[in-house]
Amino acid sequence: MAPKAKKEAPAPPKAEAKAKTLKAKKAVLKGVHSHNKKKIRKSPTFRRPTTLAPRRSKRDHCAIIKFPLTTESAMKKIEDNNTLVFIVDVKANKHQIKQAVRKLYDIDVAKVNPLSRPRCSILLPQAAHGLVLLVSPLYID
Repeated sequence: MAPKAKKEAPAPPKAEAKAKTLKAKKAVLKGVHSHNKKKIRKSPTFRRPTTLAPRRSKRDHCAIIKFPLTTESAMKKIEDNNTLVFIVDVKANKHQIKQAVRKLYDIDVAKVNPLSRPRCSILLPQAAHGLVLLVSPLYID
């Protein structure tokens, strides 16, 4: 087979060509360094604009519960009173703590008793909450 002859692109009509050149001329005159006008702020207070994606909570389940306390008094509580002792985030409330324990350890919590802990121990570089959890009776042997 013989190669097909290439068709040339049809020449644009004069009106289209003229519009194209006018557009190019306008762009050249305007230049590339255009200046956008800034929005005038009428209030001195800055309001953070809302975005499409909701903000991520910094206190997730792993951040709420730091570690279980393994002192002798905590071990005694586990054996005698069926309670667990954890060190948790200071700003976490009882509901958040209960949900975090349920998710991380798969335990039903009967009662949450947060205790404030001073900044005294080597284990705790910052002030933290001690926490006593009363485990529901289903988990007793």
